[in-house]
Amino acid sequence: MKSITTLFLVAAMASFAPLTVADVLLIDAISEVPANSSEGLPRPRTGQTMDSVRTQFGTPEQEMPWVGEPPISRWVYADFTVYFEHEYVINTVVHR
Repeated sequence: MKSITTLFLVAAMASFAPLTVADVLLIDAISEVPANSSEGLPRPRTGQTMDSVRTQFGTPEQEMPWVGEPPISRWVYADFTVYFEHEYVINTVVHR
């Protein structure tokens, strides 16, 4: 009887093992993004126009055409990617 109880306990504990597995969240990665300043990594700010981004940061390495409605396009630079809605910056993502 004792061996059946032990076996049952081991089986029950094994069934809980998948519940203890966890994924790594990207919250730490977000907090590690360098500051948008001359001391960190200067990059375009929300609301800037395409012309001002090109003037300040130069020609992007790659210009992806717009998709969807409203039109969203992106410019890829060495250290970050800039997302535009129409001609205005909506987000800048730093490359890891």
